[in-house]
Amino acid sequence: MDNLSDTLKKLKITAVDRTEDSLEGCLDCLLQALAQNNMETSEKIQGSGILQLFASLLIPQSSCTAKVANIIAEVAKNEFMRIPCVDAGLISPLVQLLNSKDQEVLLQTGRALGNICYDSHEGRSAVDQAGGAQIVIDHLRSLCSITDPANEKLLTVFCGMLMNYSNENDSLQAQLINMGVIPTLVKLLGIHCQNAALTEMCLVAFGNLAELESSKEQFASTNIAEELVKLFKKQIEHDKREMIFEVLAPLAENDAIKLQLVEAGLVECLLETVQEKVDSEKEEDIAELKTASDLMVLLLLGDESMQKLFEGGKGNVFQRVLSWIPSNNHQLQLAGALAIANFARNDGNCIHMVDNGIVEKLMDLLDRHVEDGNVTVQHAALSALRNLAIPVVNKAKMLSAGVTEAVLKFLKSEMPPVQFKLLGTLRMLIDAQEAAEQLGKNVKLVERLVEWCEAKDHAGVMGESNRLLSALIRHSKSKDVIKTIVQSGGIKHLVTMATSEHVIMQNEALVALALIAALELGTAEKDLESAKLVQILHRLLADERSAPEIKYNSMVLICALMGSESLHKEVQDLAFLDVVSKLRSHENKSVAQQASLTEQRLTVAS
Repeated sequence: MDNLSDTLKKLKITAVDRTEDSLEGCLDCLLQALAQNNMETSEKIQGSGILQLFASLLIPQSSCTAKVANIIAEVAKNEFMRIPCVDAGLISPLVQLLNSKDQEVLLQTGRALGNICYDSHEGRSAVDQAGGAQIVIDHLRSLCSITDPANEKLLTVFCGMLMNYSNENDSLQAQLINMGVIPTLVKLLGIHCQNAALTEMCLVAFGNLAELESSKEQFASTNIAEELVKLFKKQIEHDKREMIFEVLAPLAENDAIKLQLVEAGLVECLLETVQEKVDSEKEEDIAELKTASDLMVLLLLGDESMQKLFEGGKGNVFQRVLSWIPSNNHQLQLAGALAIANFARNDGNCIHMVDNGIVEKLMDLLDRHVEDGNVTVQHAALSALRNLAIPVVNKAKMLSAGVTEAVLKFLKSEMPPVQFKLLGTLRMLIDAQEAAEQLGKNVKLVERLVEWCEAKDHAGVMGESNRLLSALIRHSKSKDVIKTIVQSGGIKHLVTMATSEHVIMQNEALVALALIAALELGTAEKDLESAKLVQILHRLLADERSAPEIKYNSMVLICALMGSESLHKEVQDLAFLDVVSKLRSHENKSVAQQASLTEQRLTVAS
């Protein structure tokens, strides 16, 4: 270290005199000291004030330039040295050196800038202001096709520099994307796929850039899908495959890229991975199985890619995914059920799947998860059943297959995601009067619905419970169902639902309440009073923002309430005639006609 102090003193003198030979000796001595103890040597360099001198030594025509840049690259490995390097004014001369024709100078300069940028806002900002990124991208473009080892090393350093420059910084990543870095990196990957270090660097860069929405369009215009699938097929090591997965996942969120990946043969690779890893108990294999099956499900989220893989329900991929459902592996059961839910996104597919026994497979799966079951599997299987129940022709088939009974086993679930899908599935199934009546008389179900109508922490569960209560009345038109709902305390929730911010829910509530008033007014009278229904209807009719169908159904309901003495009195007290008579001139004909009828009814009744 004494030698080091002498060297630093000597360097100060020679740096001013610029005697190349003695300068080179000093620089070699520094590099040697850094190799032995980087941190301590860096501290000494910082303390000596020599950094400022380095700026004047970074000149293109000097034979020592590469060594100076190398020293800066070495000291900048230490976090505490990055800001001092910026403050010493080293960035601008380093960026100038990027225009050098000397390969060694370029290599060491790329390293120096890359290390200064690593996790350093100040470093990145200085490189940005000096315009370093564009020069590096231009180099990558012009050197892209040269495959000798020295050039590949330089390309790797430049890729690393851009990565450190933009890592976790959205605006700098966007800048690189605008400069056209993506097509260049994809081309690099294609040409240099035999070079492990460069390939790895490209993958990490892709992983960073792919998180940005603006990158997807550029990626979609390249052959990235083909290159990644080609690379994936060659990889045996878990770490390398994991790196490719980390790029594939964000890219596969884009529909155009989903289709490209399917066409490039990614699905076959994923199915093969699942096949290889399914029986392994090794942690890394379990992780890879999860990633591969999750990615498979993601590819099915695109309409075109999903339909291509469905192949009319005869496709190899569809059949393979189907075989995951009865498997003993929870991850595969989950992926299988989610895949079916994704295939079930149009009527044709749904009808084909129901006709070919998929419902029974899903019910068997649910059966295996009733007691202490896997919540994610329950949720996925219920999602699939809900989607399958959308086409009208499927409803009766699914009811006769026993889907409602299978679903009702999960009434005791305390998991909101499961509750939400359970409710959605039942609501899809009960278009038929018989089914609605059967479920509407099920006291346990109705009581649970009323309880969930108060699940204020889970708006989805609350909304679906209200909608199912209303649907049970609307589709059954049954006095027994209404009595069950009144006895379970459901009326107040339907009245509250009439004030929902969603017109569709308001409307469903008003129609259900009109049926209650028409069929069982005596039973529901007290509950309708205490829920302040008449006041709410007055508010809906007086509010100019209420949709025409809301005004129409509110007036129908007013007329139906006149059969109750106490509710009739409330209507009279609130001067409904004023509000209703104004609606006679409403632009919507149905509203205007109903206003006339309601006015007559109110006049006669008073």
